[in-house]
Amino acid sequence: MARGFSLRLAPRALLGAVIVATLLCGLGTGLARFGVALPAHAVARAGWHGVLMVPVFFGAVISLERAVAIGRTWCFAAPVGAALASVFLLAGAPVPLAQVVLLVASIPLLVGSIFVMRRQFALYLMTLAIAAACWTFGNLVWIISGDPFAAVPAWLAFLVLTIVAERLELMRMRPMRPMAPYLFGGCVALLLTGLAIALWQPEFGSRVFSASYLLLALWLAKYDIARYTVRQRGLTRFIAVALLAGYGWFGASGLLGLDGAFVAGHPWHDAALHALTLGFVFSMVFGHAPIILPAVTRLRVKYSPLFYVPLVLLHGAVAARVAGVLYGDFGLRRFGSEAAAVALAIFIFVLLTAVWSARRGRR
Repeated sequence: MARGFSLRLAPRALLGAVIVATLLCGLGTGLARFGVALPAHAVARAGWHGVLMVPVFFGAVISLERAVAIGRTWCFAAPVGAALASVFLLAGAPVPLAQVVLLVASIPLLVGSIFVMRRQFALYLMTLAIAAACWTFGNLVWIISGDPFAAVPAWLAFLVLTIVAERLELMRMRPMRPMAPYLFGGCVALLLTGLAIALWQPEFGSRVFSASYLLLALWLAKYDIARYTVRQRGLTRFIAVALLAGYGWFGASGLLGLDGAFVAGHPWHDAALHALTLGFVFSMVFGHAPIILPAVTRLRVKYSPLFYVPLVLLHGAVAARVAGVLYGDFGLRRFGSEAAAVALAIFIFVLLTAVWSARRGRR
C-alpha cells in the first residue's frame, strides 16, 4: 500500500522538483546578467533568463494549477512539457527543440480551458481560455520569428489575464455593478488589439496594450474584493495587502509602457518589465501561494505574520530596481535584483516552515 502511494507521488514530486529548479536557474541567470559571481553554467545561460521565467516557469506553474482544477489526466501534459522545455534550454539542446516542446505543451492547457468554458460559460473561464491562447500564440511567434522579444507581449498577456481571471472568479462572491463586466471586456479587447498591432508596429502596439494594463489596474483597484478583505485579519488580510500592492506596480508598468518602455532597447524597458513581473506577478504569487499550494499538493499551510517579511522585501527590491533604471544607477539596479532574489528565497523558506508547522499541529 505504501509502495503504491509512493509510486503515485513520485511523478508529481519529480515534476515539482524540475519546476523549482527552473525557478532557481531563472533567478541565477538573472543575477548573472548583473555580474554576480555564479557557476559558469548560469553565466552561459544568462540570455535565457526571460524565457525561463515567463513562458517556461510560469507556464509550468499555471498549467499545473489548471490541470488540477480541470481534473483531466491529459491536461498534465502541459506542465510536463514546460518542464521538459526548461531541461532542454538548460542542457544546451537545440533551441528549436525547446521551442516546439513549449508550443506543444501549451496546447493541452488551451484545449482544457476551452473544454471547461463550453461546459459552463462564465466571464472568468472565458478569460482563462484567452490567457491560454496568448501562451500558445507567444510560443508560436517565438518559433516563427526566432526572437523571444517578439513573443514577450503575448507571454505577459498570458500572465496578466490568468491572474485577472482568478480574481474575477472570487469577485463572484460580491455583486458587481452592471457596467463592471463591460468595462473589463473593453480592457481585454484593448489588450488583444495592442498585441495584434505590436506584430508589425511594436512601439505603437506596446503603447496600446500598456494602456490596457493601466486601465485593468484601475479596474481591479475599484472592483476587487481585496478592498474589503484588507480590513480583516490573518491570512485574509495578508492576501489583500499583497494584491493591492501588486496592483500598484501593475499600474506603474502601464504608465512606463505608455512611453514605449515595453519595446526592447527602450531605456526604461527593464523597469517596465520588472514592475510587471516582479512587482505585480510575484506579489500575486506571494498572496495566492498559501491557497494554491494546498489545492495542488494537499499540503496544509499555517499562516504566520512572517509572510510579510518577504513581501515587504520584494516590493522594496522592485522599488530599488525601478529607481535604478529611471535614474541610471546600475548599482541600485543590481541591489534591487539581488534583494528580489533574497525575498523569493525567504518566501520559499517561510512557506516550507508554514507547511511544517501545519503538519506538526495536526500531529
